[in-house]
Amino acid sequence: QVQLVESGGGLVQPGGSLRLSCAASGFTFSRTAMSYYRRAPGKEREWVATSISAGGTTNYADSVKGRFTISRDNAKNTVYLQMNSLKPEDTAVYYCRVVWAGNTYWGQGTQVTVSS
Repeated sequence: QVQLVESGGGLVQPGGSLRLSCAASGFTFSRTAMSYYRRAPGKEREWVATSISAGGTTNYADSVKGRFTISRDNAKNTVYLQMNSLKPEDTAVYYCRVVWAGNTYWGQGTQVTVSS
């Protein structure tokens, strides 16, 4: 059974940093791409970043490039999203996602609020 458990959200001032974690189980984590998405109030869910399993390749949305870093610890089956230089427009519920055996699985989401 695939499970994704997220943690690390919270309230931060503009310019601050947060690190999100997503602990995974129920599939071969080291061989599987992991992604983060977010949904801002009143908007559609949007892709943020992906960590490809092989070779350490990562991809980012233009809106977060240079500020966010996705990484993974295959020994802990955990993917991280380090968010720096946060802006009010980064306020959203953040979700990790995996596609495994033809199905899409989402974490429960964690709220990130950037406000002074």
